Order: sequence, then C-alpha cells, then structure tokens
Amino acid sequence: MLPLTVGNSRVKEARKLSRRSVRTERRLFLADGPKAVEGALEAGRVVEVFATPDAARAYAGLLTDAPVTLVDDRALASLSDSVTPAGLVAVCRFLDVDLGALTGGSGPVVVCADVRDPGNAGTIIRTADAVAAAGVVLAGNSVDAYNEKTVRATVGSLFHVGLTIDGDTASVVARLQGAGYRVLAADGAGEVDLFDADELLTGKVAWLFGNEAWGLPADLAALADHRVAIPILGRAESLNLATAAAVCLYASAAAATRMGR
Repeated sequence: MLPLTVGNSRVKEARKLSRRSVRTERRLFLADGPKAVEGALEAGRVVEVFATPDAARAYAGLLTDAPVTLVDDRALASLSDSVTPAGLVAVCRFLDVDLGALTGGSGPVVVCADVRDPGNAGTIIRTADAVAAAGVVLAGNSVDAYNEKTVRATVGSLFHVGLTIDGDTASVVARLQGAGYRVLAADGAGEVDLFDADELLTGKVAWLFGNEAWGLPADLAALADHRVAIPILGRAESLNLATAAAVCLYASAAAATRMGR
C-alpha cells in the first residue's frame, strides 16, 4: 500500500490538531518524534502513529505493536513543527487528571501559575519527571500543555508525570493545603533563603512558580505557607523560570534524601 499523501483526508484531520480549539474539542493532540512517541506508547495514549517508510524501518522495534499509518515525507512534515522531522508523529489522547489524583502520590507537586512560554512549561515538566515529582499543575492562564512546542520540550516526560490543568490557581493552592501540603512560593522577595529551608522541604510539599516576566502576584504569593528566595551569589539579576524551578525541585529532592538516611 502506498504511503498517504499530504492531501489525504486522514492526514488533513490529524493536521487540524495543531489548533488548540480542535485539540480541546476532540481531546487529542500530536506527539512528534521518537521520544514522545515512545512515551505515548508506554502510557497507552496512542490512537495512531503516522510514519514515513524510512522511519518505520528505523524504529521498527519501537513500533512493533503500534497502529502505524505510512505517509510520505510531505505529509509527515505537515504534521510536524520541527525543522527536521524525525519521521514519526502520533495522535494521542489527553492525559490530564483531577488534582486529587496527584495528591495521592509521593514527591512534590509543582504548580505553574500563568506560565506562558511552552519551552519553560515543557522543561519544568521534564525536571519534575527527573526528581520523581507527584505531578505538575498548569494553573491560571498557563500555556496549553498539548501545544506542539510544549510537548516537544518535555522530551517524553509529559507521559511520565501526572498533569492537572486548572484555571483557578487560588483554588489549587487551597486544595493542596487541605490535602496536607506545605505550599512554598518561589519568590525573589521571600522571607526564607532556600539554603536555610531544609526543614520546610521535607514531607508533603508543593512548589508555586509564577510567570516568566512578572513572577508571582502578591495576592497569590500571600496564599503560600512560606515564600522562598533562591540566593543570587553573583551579579545576575535573576534566574530563568525553568532554571529556578530546577534549583528548587532538586533542593527538595536533596532534603528528602538526607532525611531518608
């Protein structure tokens, strides 16, 4: 059977998932590249994998039990926003869950309030996966978790970490506190220095991070149990959001490790 072309109706329907409104309506999204496809297959979220003949041969081991549809290079490129597509794009089912599903897990919960950059959101999800966090909440007016750039930035970790999407950040904070979590706001003006925060970093902890440009609004920071500042030892004005999140999450992991010894 010949590979499907860019004008094929199935390819056209899949291409519509590049629009957020269509993703939301169908609760389907595109995962581009072998790492993302591997994660989606392991998580059981794949509906269909579009692959070029060359990619299907190169990743035959990965695609053994996958529902694969062969497409030509132009059709595959129309489904990918990568500059150099790897030849695999999967149509996947949404995987976000209610916040209650995260609070039953171990590890910290990460709350991103109004995080707009897909690269930052994806990197935070990837870091949360690396520290075995219970999950990530994209709260307020945060970027779409299923945006192609966000998915790609997670490098497959989107399928490994619990994900919640909630437009009401204050409600998320209150629910976490009600579930016994100590909510720590990452705030440059915080009253607690991260280097002195070990006692706060153990047990059930949720980190609250704000927007890339303006950080956490005062009203949200005030809802946290403590505001924690990352010390700046040199002359840098501040840290990139994803970098700050990584520092805080690894500080939590280190504190938990020390307490477990």
